[in-house]
Amino acid sequence: MPSPRPPGLPAAALPPLLLLLLLAAAAPARGQQEYEANKQNACYATNASSVLGYACNATPASAPACDSYLVFRSSPPYTTPVLVSYLLNSSPDAVAAANAVPTVSPLAASSLVLAPVPCACTPGGYYQHNSSYKIQFRGETYFIVANLTYQGLTTCQALIAQNPLHDSRSLVEGDNLTVPLRCACPSPAQAARGVRHLLSYLVTWGDEVTSIAARFRVPARDVLDANSLNADQTIYPFTTLLIPLRAPPTPDMLASPAPPPAPTPPQTVPAPSGGSGKGKWVGVGVGVGCGALALAGIVGLLFLRARRRRRQRRGDGESGRQGKVVLDMSLSAEYGALASGKQTTNTTTSSSSSATRSLVASDVRGAVEALTVYKYSELEKATAGFAEERQVPGTSVYRAVINGDAAAVKRVAGNVSGEVGILMRVNHSCLVRLSGLCLHRGDTYLVFEFAENGALSDWLHGGGGGGHTLRWRQRVQVAFDVADGLNYLHNYTNPPCVHKNLKSSNVLLDADLRAKVSSFGLARAVTPADGGAQLTGHVVGTQGYLAPEYLEHGLITPKLDVFAFGVILLELLSGKEAAFADAETGEEALLWEAAEEALVADGGEDVDRVKVRAFADPRLHGDYPMDLALAVAALALRCVAREPRARPAMDEVFVSLSAVYNSTLDWDPSDYGTSGSSMVGR
Repeated sequence: MPSPRPPGLPAAALPPLLLLLLLAAAAPARGQQEYEANKQNACYATNASSVLGYACNATPASAPACDSYLVFRSSPPYTTPVLVSYLLNSSPDAVAAANAVPTVSPLAASSLVLAPVPCACTPGGYYQHNSSYKIQFRGETYFIVANLTYQGLTTCQALIAQNPLHDSRSLVEGDNLTVPLRCACPSPAQAARGVRHLLSYLVTWGDEVTSIAARFRVPARDVLDANSLNADQTIYPFTTLLIPLRAPPTPDMLASPAPPPAPTPPQTVPAPSGGSGKGKWVGVGVGVGCGALALAGIVGLLFLRARRRRRQRRGDGESGRQGKVVLDMSLSAEYGALASGKQTTNTTTSSSSSATRSLVASDVRGAVEALTVYKYSELEKATAGFAEERQVPGTSVYRAVINGDAAAVKRVAGNVSGEVGILMRVNHSCLVRLSGLCLHRGDTYLVFEFAENGALSDWLHGGGGGGHTLRWRQRVQVAFDVADGLNYLHNYTNPPCVHKNLKSSNVLLDADLRAKVSSFGLARAVTPADGGAQLTGHVVGTQGYLAPEYLEHGLITPKLDVFAFGVILLELLSGKEAAFADAETGEEALLWEAAEEALVADGGEDVDRVKVRAFADPRLHGDYPMDLALAVAALALRCVAREPRARPAMDEVFVSLSAVYNSTLDWDPSDYGTSGSSMVGR
C-alpha cells in the first residue's frame, strides 16, 4: 500500500529524496527474473514472458554482451567438449578449459558440462545466446528440440517466436532453426552486491534449491530471489534456474556423488511436504500433467529415432543388413601415400576369385553384385600392361580403353569398402561414376568414367589445357557443378555423406569442361544419430583445405566440405594455389587466411571492388562481370569462416551459386571489355 501524503499535495511535489528512496527500493526487484514454472510444456497454450527468455529489465539492447554460463548434461551424441560446444555455439577450447578436460576427451554419461557463452540483450527485450540447429528427421518438433536436444536450455515458445518463417506444426527435415538459449546478465542491483556472472542451471529430477545452491556455493536465498521464487514453490525438470555467482564456476562444482535418479512414474511420487520451519526446500514437480507431457515427449522422440534407424537399415542394406559404410581410419595413411604415388602392395596367395568372395562377404557385397567385375588380364590389356605413359602423373590412376570406350583405372591397396559403398549409393552427374572393379593379389582396381580434361588444379595452377585457361563462364560452371555434387552428398543421400578430401586436384573436368567430384577414399557417412557430426583422432588431408575445427579437434561435419569448397572458389577467382609462397616473405601462406585481408575493405566488412580486381586471376584479363565477382568473393569468404556455424550450409551455397550461374549465362562479355583477350578452354 502506498504511503499516505498530506491532502492536496500532488505526487509531483514529493520530495526528490523520497523519490530516490522509492527507486532504490524498487531496484532489487529488477534483479529478479520470472521462473518458467512448467509453462514451457504448453507450446501453444501460453506465450508468457517467462518462456520467451529472461527479461533485459534496465539493460539496453545496445549494451555489450556479458560472460555467462550454461549447464548441459552430456548425452549421445553430445559426449565430448567439442560436440557440446558445436551444439551450443560455444568455443571448444573454452568448454574444455571450463571443465578441465581435453577438447576431444569423452565425457561420462549424464555428467554436467559448463559452457561459457556471451549473453546479450536483444531488441525484443530478452537476454539470449543464439545457436543453430538443423531438423534431423521427420516428426521432430519444437517441443522435442527444446526439451530433449537442448534439455530445456530453450523453449518451444521461444523457438516459434525466433523462427517465424517455418511452420511450427510441420517442420521439415533440413530446416535450419535459430535457437535462443536461456542466459542472463547481472542487473545493476546484483552487480552492486558483487554478482559477476549468472549461470543457467538445468533442473532435473530430485533437485532442491538448497542442494543446487550448495553445489555452486551460494546462499539458497540468493537463488530464490534471482528467480522470483518463494520457499514453498515447486521447481520442474526441463526448466532453468539462474545461479548468481561472484566468481566463474569451477569444475569441482560439477562433481556429483551419484548419477541423477531415473524418472519415477507419477503414481509413485510422494506428495511434497509443506514448507519446513527453515522454509528453504523446493521439491521437483514430476507427477503433474505437464511433467507427464515432458516424459511423453521423450518417449515419442526415442520412438521416432528408433523408427528412423530401422528405416535407414532397411533402406541402405540388403535383407536388413546394416548399410552404413565408414572408412577404417587406420587405412587413411596408406590411402594418402597411395594417392601421392607411394604405393604399397599387400601380396597374397589368394586367387582373384577367392579375393572376390572375401569382398562379397563385406559390407559392399551388394555393390560388387551390381558392378562389372573385370579379370585382371582385361584391365592389363586395357592399360597396355599398366604402362608408365598411361599413368596419370603423381597418382595411381591409369588411362584405359575398355570395349572402345575411355575409362580410368585406379589401383588401391587395402580395404576399399568405404569408397565403394559410398560410390554405389550415389548417382549424380557431378560425381564421378564407378562402373566396375577387379581384385588381384591384394590390390583392388576400380574402374571409373574417364574425365578427358583432367584435374581442375592443372588448369588453374599447372600446364593443363595445353596452355589454355578457363574463362569466367567456365569457372562459374565448374563452381556450380561442384556445389551441385556436394549438395547432393549432404542432403540427398541416405545417410548424408561428407567427402572430407575436397580439393581442386580431386575435381575432374570432362570433355565439355563440366566438373565431377572424385576420390571418395576418405568419405564419411554422418547420420542424425551422430548429431550430424563425428570425431576422429586421425586427421588426414591436404594443407590449405582443412578446416580449423578438423585440424584442431578432429571434428567432422558437412561444414568441412563447405570450407574446402570455399578454398576452391578462391582458387577459381584468383588462380592461386591453396598453399602458396608469399611474394614478400617467401614463407608458405594459406589462401583462405590471406583472403579476408586481400578482399575486404580496410576497416569494413564488405568485399572491396578494387581489392577484388587486384585479387582476380590476371589470366582472365579483366573479362568478368565485377558484380558477380564480388558475389563469388563474398560467398567464398563466408564458406571459409573460421567458425563452422558462421559458414552457410551447402544447399544455401548451391542456391547462391545458381543465381551467379544464371546471371553469368546472361552476361555479354562485350559490355565489359575485350572478351577475346583470354584464351578459350577446349
